[in-house]
Amino acid sequence: MADNGDDKLHIAMFPWLAFGHLLPFLQLAKLMASKGHKISFISTPRNIDRLPKIPKPLTHLITFIKINLPKIQNLPENAESTRDLPINKGKYLKIAYDGLREPVSDFIQTASPDWIINDFAAYWLGPIAAEHGVLMAYFSVFPALFLGFIGSPETMMYGYDDPASLEQLLKRPKWVPFESEVRLTAFQVARILERSSASEENVSDVYRHGATVSGCDAVVVRSCFDFEPDWLNLLKKLYKKPVVPVGLLPAVVNDAGDACWPEMKQWLDMHPKGSVVYIAFGTETKPNQYELTQLALGLELSGLPFFWVLIEGSSDDEVVVLPKGFEDRTRGRGVVCKVWVPQFKIVSHDSVGGLLIHSGMSSMVEGLQLGKPLVLLPFMFDQGLIASYLVEKKMAYMMHRDEVDGLFTPESVADSLSLVMVSEDGKMYREKAKEMMSLFGDINVQDKFVDELLYFLQNFSKL
Repeated sequence: MADNGDDKLHIAMFPWLAFGHLLPFLQLAKLMASKGHKISFISTPRNIDRLPKIPKPLTHLITFIKINLPKIQNLPENAESTRDLPINKGKYLKIAYDGLREPVSDFIQTASPDWIINDFAAYWLGPIAAEHGVLMAYFSVFPALFLGFIGSPETMMYGYDDPASLEQLLKRPKWVPFESEVRLTAFQVARILERSSASEENVSDVYRHGATVSGCDAVVVRSCFDFEPDWLNLLKKLYKKPVVPVGLLPAVVNDAGDACWPEMKQWLDMHPKGSVVYIAFGTETKPNQYELTQLALGLELSGLPFFWVLIEGSSDDEVVVLPKGFEDRTRGRGVVCKVWVPQFKIVSHDSVGGLLIHSGMSSMVEGLQLGKPLVLLPFMFDQGLIASYLVEKKMAYMMHRDEVDGLFTPESVADSLSLVMVSEDGKMYREKAKEMMSLFGDINVQDKFVDELLYFLQNFSKL
């Protein structure tokens, strides 16, 4: 530990370039800074400029370190996060990210932090940190069930070399010693293959995960034993190194001015308590044209008031459009919002009675900390696993979708929403969501997790 005259740490943080990673990293940075520790938050200029403002009392403790992303072929101008790209160009962002090795190494050498908290993508950072005598922790924004499902560092690095090996994801892996419904469907595996088979892909995500875990001193997981005890215990056995749950990171209301909030609030105020469904799929998950059409027609069919956040990527190769006349036919009853919104404020509103989401961790935590029942429509790898776990624990309802081709109908959308938000048969989901509020939303419990993490980081060499 650096001798800075007290027991306060200097912690560097280096998240992957996706807002589903940047925001939890920033949340953890603020929680650690609120205890008096110094944070250096490393990312690219455009991403840092798009992050929420830091509360004034913490500004002297959190320093943003801007490093420029190298320009590489096929990566669009100004694309610095997955939000700026169609899915099929994500591989170029990773190649550019790997080009940050030298500036990050220079920062570590010059600043000599006590710890660097890394993400899965910078699989090359462990040896660099070790060379400079800096400890490294991998902070997983994914829950332990995802990490446990994909296996040990060796399995991640060398066990998924050929497409056939991915088929093991359709059933419970042999290293999982307990009964579990967590698995992927055939169409989700097909999507993984589709995304990872490009010839220019340099290093697969699963290899990056494995090498990052292999090269770190400790693993910090966005989780807790009350949420997934079996998976956290499994992770300790698979990784053979300290695994520290940091809590579920519930959202807190940010009172920073949102220019669009008064107008949104006015619309929400017009609707009865619990009547509105909120729909959002994060910044990385973009429904294709078929999925978008089925969703829109299903919302129309449901008859429920809805608030749909439909982020359209400016550089998407496939332009998807809502069905002709949809917005006219649902005007007044529904809102389709195509810009960033203050999600937590909206979901906190009394008129919102349920969420239709992709099963991303942040949206799931926000919904359950507010006691709002969830309808899940997973698209990507981690989402499918999280969704199947939530269904196993009866914490949410997953919309029916064909396991092989991923097809679903407008009726399936309408029936799922009606079940979870309105019908007597779905009352269990509404009650379970209320029951989950204390597990997912207790700020005091979250505070204790941060204290435990900091104690661990401060005393690592003695433990």
